[in-house]
Amino acid sequence: MTGRDGVEVPSEALADARAILADAARVVVLTGAGISAESGVPTFRGEAGLWRDHRPEELATPDAFARDPALVWAWYAWRRELVGACRPNAGHRSLAGWLLDHPERRLVSQNVDGLHERAAGDVALERGVEPDGALPLDLHGSLFGDRCADCGRRTSGRDRAIDASSVAALPRCEACGSLLRPDVVWFGEALDPDVIGAAFTAAESADVCLVVGTSAVVHPAASVPLATLQSGGHLVEVNPEPTALTRHCRVQLPGPAAAVLPVLLGGGPEQGSKAGASAT
Repeated sequence: MTGRDGVEVPSEALADARAILADAARVVVLTGAGISAESGVPTFRGEAGLWRDHRPEELATPDAFARDPALVWAWYAWRRELVGACRPNAGHRSLAGWLLDHPERRLVSQNVDGLHERAAGDVALERGVEPDGALPLDLHGSLFGDRCADCGRRTSGRDRAIDASSVAALPRCEACGSLLRPDVVWFGEALDPDVIGAAFTAAESADVCLVVGTSAVVHPAASVPLATLQSGGHLVEVNPEPTALTRHCRVQLPGPAAAVLPVLLGGGPEQGSKAGASAT
């Protein structure tokens, strides 16, 4: 079967994956950076991730923020500008629509880019419904959220202008006056126990875990699919390349999420070669 942009999706595997999902009373979805790749979201890893000769591992830490909060905020302001210019792709949108149709299904994401939230809001607005059912459990926080470094109060930072010219100009908590920090999980920090707890609860009770665009090597997120597997459920994977999870999967659909998810979940080309023609 031809999906978006001419990507060939194996018809037999696609039919099997659709049947497994249709038979499942409860599904948990785990997404990683791969689902956002076609939206142009950079990974900020490797040489391409260098910023002012700093590596992410040197900036995304509590110690770095304590040492030079203006430098850390300058990096995050730059990242917000880059990622804010990206848009949800067909994978985000088809997943959002599918989740809105099935409120018993839960989305868990390792991404901090906010594209799932934006897709949920866009699709929900088009349908005239609330987006809650398609909003993710963000394991690693949100690039566009702020959190007080002292009292922990959370606020949206999407529309906040960041002046990182000095520490005195940095944003501060309206409740206690302490410095705000990006609401993301930094290196050396633990995940929010409520968020990761909810993710594992969903995974353990799921009949199927749909794994999308993740190499499944970063724990504890990589253990979410294993929780479904250990509870007797099945795994379905969407990824261009095999991963550490592939050998455990009932079905592996090779290809990018933006091409595969619309034909798997809906919101994309219809089945068959006719779909390929209509998509061009």
